Amino acid sequence: MAENRDKQLRARVKLLGNILGKVIEKQVGKKTFDAVEKLRKGYILLQKEDDPQLRAELTRFIQEQTPDDLNLIIRAFNLYFSLVNLAEEEHQYHERQSQLRSDGPLWTGSVLNTIAEFKDKGLDGAQVQTLLSKLNYIPVFTAHPTESKRRSVMDNLRRVFLDIGTLNEADNYNNDYAKDSIHQQLETQIQVLWQTDEVRRQKPTVEDEIRNGIYYFRQSLFDAVPTVYRYMDRALAKHYPDDAIETPNFLTFGSWIGGDRDGNPFVTHNTTEHALLLQSRAVIYEYQKRVFDLSSKLTHSRHLCDISQDVINRATICDTDLIRAVFKKRPERFKDEPYRRFLYLMHGKLKHNLEYIEASLNDESFEKSPLAYESENDFLHDLELIFDSLCGHGDLNVAEAELLDLIRLVKTFGFYLMRLDIRQESTVHTDAVADLLQHLNIDYNTLSEAERISVLAQHVASATIIDTQHLQLQEMTQEVLEVFHVMRKMRQEISPKAFNNYVISMTHSASHVMEVLFLAHQAGLAGYNAGKPYCNVNISPLFETIEDLEHIVPVTKDLLDNPTYKDLLRASGNQQEIMLGYSDSAKDGGNLSSSWSLYQAQQQIMKLADAHGIDCRLFHGRGGTLARGGGPTHHAILSQPTGTVRGSIKFTEQGEVLSYKYSNSETAMYELSLGVTGLMKASLNLVRPVKPDNEKYLQAMQQLARDGEHCYRDLTDHTPGFFDFFYQATPVTEVGLLNIGSRPSHRKKGNLSKESIRAIPWIFGWAQARLTFPAWQGTGYALNKWIEENGPETLQEMNHNWPFFNAIASNIQMALVKTDVVIGKAYSHLGRDQAVAQTVYQKIADEHKRACARILEITDNEYLMADNPTIALSLKRRNPYLVPLNNIQIEVLRRYKNEALSEEEQDRWLPPLLNSINAIAAGMRNTG
Repeated sequence: MAENRDKQLRARVKLLGNILGKVIEKQVGKKTFDAVEKLRKGYILLQKEDDPQLRAELTRFIQEQTPDDLNLIIRAFNLYFSLVNLAEEEHQYHERQSQLRSDGPLWTGSVLNTIAEFKDKGLDGAQVQTLLSKLNYIPVFTAHPTESKRRSVMDNLRRVFLDIGTLNEADNYNNDYAKDSIHQQLETQIQVLWQTDEVRRQKPTVEDEIRNGIYYFRQSLFDAVPTVYRYMDRALAKHYPDDAIETPNFLTFGSWIGGDRDGNPFVTHNTTEHALLLQSRAVIYEYQKRVFDLSSKLTHSRHLCDISQDVINRATICDTDLIRAVFKKRPERFKDEPYRRFLYLMHGKLKHNLEYIEASLNDESFEKSPLAYESENDFLHDLELIFDSLCGHGDLNVAEAELLDLIRLVKTFGFYLMRLDIRQESTVHTDAVADLLQHLNIDYNTLSEAERISVLAQHVASATIIDTQHLQLQEMTQEVLEVFHVMRKMRQEISPKAFNNYVISMTHSASHVMEVLFLAHQAGLAGYNAGKPYCNVNISPLFETIEDLEHIVPVTKDLLDNPTYKDLLRASGNQQEIMLGYSDSAKDGGNLSSSWSLYQAQQQIMKLADAHGIDCRLFHGRGGTLARGGGPTHHAILSQPTGTVRGSIKFTEQGEVLSYKYSNSETAMYELSLGVTGLMKASLNLVRPVKPDNEKYLQAMQQLARDGEHCYRDLTDHTPGFFDFFYQATPVTEVGLLNIGSRPSHRKKGNLSKESIRAIPWIFGWAQARLTFPAWQGTGYALNKWIEENGPETLQEMNHNWPFFNAIASNIQMALVKTDVVIGKAYSHLGRDQAVAQTVYQKIADEHKRACARILEITDNEYLMADNPTIALSLKRRNPYLVPLNNIQIEVLRRYKNEALSEEEQDRWLPPLLNSINAIAAGMRNTG
């Protein structure tokens, strides 16, 4: 059966490949088509059996191509990857639909299966309701630059996705005429894609990134979100029909786009305000469209049904200016159809909200009309009036159609769409506080940590606000204060929920958190009013490096022991959010050490929170790649430390992960429901006792992490010339020229150290060279040492019984599969000092071989990823097309980095180099 399913997918991939070949031949000639085929077939033969003569011939062929020739060849491979990705995504959706239609067993993590499992495990309705009431699934969109596709390309790919779906339907009915027509449509779409520039010509601005984030809501999420709620409704109705379990609002979307200023000089307080206005405009437009659609459907006559008096009053007895604005010269319009009339008036009110937002976006001075909705709650109240009235006269099924979908959208998105996090680096706040306090004759920089906390707490507890109007403050201090003033302003103008948390990167001490509280106090966001504490800002310390994770408990304890901080925390809802940095901790000490440090830190911090009687929510700074905490969301949540997931989870979604999950509503529904069910399963500790961790496993993991970190640091910290090799043998420097993000690739300009380079280009650069060691370096060494000393049995047991360890093993296998040491060897020849280059390469290659052998031994797999054959096949399918691209990139890099060539000659090779980076990223998928 699985073989038949893959056969169907192969047929789709072959069809799309053939159409692409036809388009290439028609658009640019047979020469390019033949070149692509020569490289594709040649490297496939080399993978089956090495042939030095053929390898040399293919290398010569690449060297003979002009930059323009190579651009066309690279574009062909890149577009092929996009089409393969799309075919796989649509195929998986088609498979899920087939399972639903056949009423057979559904996929792991489906909502229906999960609720059925709860029923089978003996959970009663009250326990399921408890779980649901605590449920809050919070993906946070970021602009971290690992997605290189432009919106115009994604729009065209969406059309291809829909055409493939239509083709599946035509296949079911064996309709040759329909199939021919769709083939023609596909050819037209692929031709447009071929003629659409896939690489940005200009670096994206922060506004471009904001619009990119909003794009996914219009493209898929406005449809996907209500569907996920419907999945839950149906599952509960089927398995708990007599319990009347309510489906609460359990989805919240966050964003860093326009709020994350850490290392990005282009994000200012004005940017943050602009981001919220754009978000608000997008969601209110959606509401307006849906309200108008409802007005043509809820055409009930008051003479034929008992419509509630509240609705009739709201439809007839309202502001005459609003009636005049909406109905013009027909003030009595729809007076016998109260729902319809009411919805027209609601549409008119939303129009006034939009007018105010448009004026604000255009920097026009414009008073908000009294006819506009004051808040999202007022709009929600009007929708619920209609809902209750419909239910009151027996139209429950009508109420629970499009109207319920809209109500759920409003509960999820408010007037803000995404709750914006603010992020800034800790030293920026320290400098601002020092600048402010010097005007009170306090030398903040000379104070001890305890003195700093004491001074800051005293100021927050007092009514004293420093009058900054006439002070000579540093420019950055003024900007920091402006951010807090914008937070206060936008909470009033958009929504009290417009902001989520203020994240402090590089948090090393409790004073770093108190500094933000002090600055918030300056803007009137926190403090005491008539002796009563208030706090309209939630602060999240971010612990990033291995060392920071080891200090997470003492830093947080210092905070929670401070009476002023504890007072204000209670006033803000008594929830302390702690953010965990997967990317930098993995870059710092390797994947094993990072994963284990994070595991321990989470359990310790939850224990501390429990002791202080506060709710603690963990915010996971996950990347798309496995080396940055990535991996399938459902299993990632289930593998969280025992007892640490308590109904609420927050995590970053970025780059190509956003594109993969949310470009199509069909996939978005699936991904969201997988995340929600994973969260429910991981939160069973809320209603049932938790089985404690096996002490034997903990001790083994402690040893593995220590040995793994030793091996990782030996390579990255103690191998002379390692970083010179990195910059010479990979296109990491050129990634910054790809125009995929507004933020610089290094924390400090000109500093090319491990501490300075950001995690994304670190991973991206190595992935281009197919040496994805950051995800597994140290694994082989650690496993090998353990097995030689203790045997494999304990590790095999851990893989079988411990979700945390199983997830690590699974993710490492995927990263090992994506590594190609033969190609990596070819990249190593780009290193200027070949003694250094081969030392670095050999350490990586030896560890890869050792890791592959030992991971197979402890998982008892015949081959890597044998327990996930779908992904294994997907990666295998891509490799024959990645190998030619890597070989092209090596030749182009050699010329581009050749200092003997003139600058003009070097620059000729930049476009094919950038296109090759783009194409390899598309082929490898989660590369950053």
